[in-house]
Amino acid sequence: MDLLNAAVAFANFVLIPATAYGAQLALGALGVTLIYGILRFSNIAHGDTMAFGTMVTILVTWGLQGMGMSGLGPLPTALLALPVGIAACALWLLATDRVVYRFYRAQKAAPVILVIVSMGVMFVTNGVVRFIIGTDDQRFADGERFIISARTFREMTGLDEGLAFRTSQGITIVVAAVAVALLFWFLNRTRTGKSMRAFSDNEDLALLSGINPERVVTVAWLITAALATTAGVLYGLDKSFMPFTYFQLLLPIFAAAVVGGLGNPLGAIAGGFVIAFSEVTVTYAFRKVVSYLGPADWSPDGLLQLLSTDYKFAVSFAILVIVLIYRPTGLFRGKAV
Repeated sequence: MDLLNAAVAFANFVLIPATAYGAQLALGALGVTLIYGILRFSNIAHGDTMAFGTMVTILVTWGLQGMGMSGLGPLPTALLALPVGIAACALWLLATDRVVYRFYRAQKAAPVILVIVSMGVMFVTNGVVRFIIGTDDQRFADGERFIISARTFREMTGLDEGLAFRTSQGITIVVAAVAVALLFWFLNRTRTGKSMRAFSDNEDLALLSGINPERVVTVAWLITAALATTAGVLYGLDKSFMPFTYFQLLLPIFAAAVVGGLGNPLGAIAGGFVIAFSEVTVTYAFRKVVSYLGPADWSPDGLLQLLSTDYKFAVSFAILVIVLIYRPTGLFRGKAV
């Protein structure tokens, strides 16, 4: 019985949260790796792109809630507002590409120049988001809060430890799985997707084959908008929305992309879960789990926590540095940084 309680506690505080967080990071990392594969630069503005799409989704959600709509049954209203957020984010990315990035592409600027330019875009985007929605925590979740609550689980199983599976976590896992499946279907089965893969593998050969580079770039930004907004909204539903938090998310998202292999979509997904499980496992206090596994009426003195949750991004940074030193192409041999 104690072994089952330990397993439930581990699932409740590590397995389920890390899986949901990993799905969010994977979607974010897919956007980063897609732009790197097509445009050959690291888009530092990606975190604030997520914030922009999420901001529009929140504003539309509030509008729908003001009209009396409070959830689609057990599902949050934000899912209905998500397409509007994606469309607005796509327009923003296409506008920044037309106004900023296209000029530097025409000049054949070095990748490091594009990285610096993307930092400028990041500050502008962040300023726009803060000006419109403010800097405070914003909560926009509605609908059912739990798929299964801790109390219900205890009543069903008779265990001392309860398992709480939040609706936002379940939605995150399902939506992320559907989004990834659609992306891989698009890249592998459609003519445009195959053109994008060819352009990423060998730009000169793709141009000689008659592939329109501007069309490839446009589609890449559109997909990035969908991935970034979806990841941002799922993260906001699971936790909360604050513009600065999305800026901080840039580190684990880039770490996930680099760990998996920049330019490799499968690697971005794997990297997202590696980073998520590393962060959650290293910062979790294992005292409760170990107390179930020890002798009766015994509990360890300390929290059995390697690092405080305040240092969770340090885990991402450490993994990123180690991978850059020892395997710069990542786990799935993407493009070297």
